[in-house]
Order: sequence, then structure tokens, then C-alpha cells
Amino acid sequence: MRTKSILASVTAVFLLFALSTRADDKRDDEDRIQNAGKVLTEVLNVPDDIPQDLLDKADCVVVFPSVLKAAFIVGASYGRGVMTCRTGQDFNGPWGAPSMMALEGGSFGLQIGGEATDFVLLVMNGGGANGILSSKVKLGGDASVAAGPVGRTASAETDATMRAEILSYSRARGVFAGLSLEGSTVRPDNDANGRVYGSKISARDVVLHDGAPLPPAASHLIATLNARTPKHKS
Repeated sequence: MRTKSILASVTAVFLLFALSTRADDKRDDEDRIQNAGKVLTEVLNVPDDIPQDLLDKADCVVVFPSVLKAAFIVGASYGRGVMTCRTGQDFNGPWGAPSMMALEGGSFGLQIGGEATDFVLLVMNGGGANGILSSKVKLGGDASVAAGPVGRTASAETDATMRAEILSYSRARGVFAGLSLEGSTVRPDNDANGRVYGSKISARDVVLHDGAPLPPAASHLIATLNARTPKHKS
């Protein structure tokens, strides 16, 4: 009896620990969503930011706040963020609930120390959106990527932007610029989606099939996009 009592107590402790850890992870996920909204708002308020015509043509937006890149000799970066798309079969509707995403990548060179960088990615067509939402995608391999042009009146009609499925932007130490993420990978963070939405759900169902309600933490992010680019312009 004593052994059973001890086992029951140990089991209860582990269960409480697991529940507590899951709750902490969910709070971290919700903080990440809120930070993504804050980063996007700040980026769109920069005088020479993402050209409006490109923003209006984007099917989806991915935001990775505070991606950390730290290395000695061999660099590596890792970040987590969110992806949201315009709803509707042809991406013509309002912006929908976000999926949690992960960014992973490597770089080589002499690097000492670390630096946090915010990234904003514009997904310019349905092929790019479907690829990212289905599995891990290597930028520059599975999906074409280019550094996005900056400036509200900048011409977007360049070969790079016309061909690319994804346009990438970065902000570090207050400097905003187009920066290619070629070689990095983007994938759905389905574990985080499960925590945010309370059940197992795929990134595709969250974003494209309108299968999830908008989390309260995402209200600022979605409101910003609906205000800045309410209509898709192909």
C-alpha cells in the first residue's frame, strides 16, 4: 500500500509539473503573437518601409520577432513567429487567424556575440503560402526568396520581386532593410498551434480553411493588417 501511495504521489507531482509547463509555454506563445503585432505595427510606421503596392499584393505575412543569431566561427539563427493570410479562396477576404511558425537557418563566417533581429516576410502567391503551410520549406530552394525593396514610393517592378514567391525584410538596431533569408528554413510550429488553439490542428487548417477562432493575443496584429491593407490587389 505504501508503494502505491508513493507512486500515486509521484504521478500527481509529474502531472502538475506537466500542466504548469504547458501553461507557461502557452503564455510564451501568446506573448510571441502579441510581439509579432507590435513589430509589424512599428515596421509599417517606418517612413521608408515596405512599399504599399507590395503589401497590397501579398497573400500572406509572416513575422518573426527577435530572431537570435549567435555564433563563434559557425553561425546559426532560430526564431519563432506567426503567419497569417487573407481569407477566401483567392485570398481576397480579411486577414485570418495566425499559425505559429519557426525559422531556422545557418550562416558561416567569423561571428562573435549575438544580435536579435525582427523579420517580416511577404508571401506573394498561393504556391508560396501552400508550401510553407504544408511542411518545412527551404528559402531559395523549395521557395524563391528575395530581399524586398524599401520605401513607400519605391518601384517594385524589378526582376527579383516579380519572380520571388517570398520577399523578406529585417530590422536590427533600428535599421530597417530588405535582407534575403536564402538558405534558412520556415516550418509550421504545430506544437505551439495545439497550445494556442487548445487542440491538435494543422497550420493549413488554421490559416487557409478558417478552422480556428482568432486568439485574443492576435487582435492587434490582424487589426493592423486589416487597416493597412484591407483589399488584395493582384
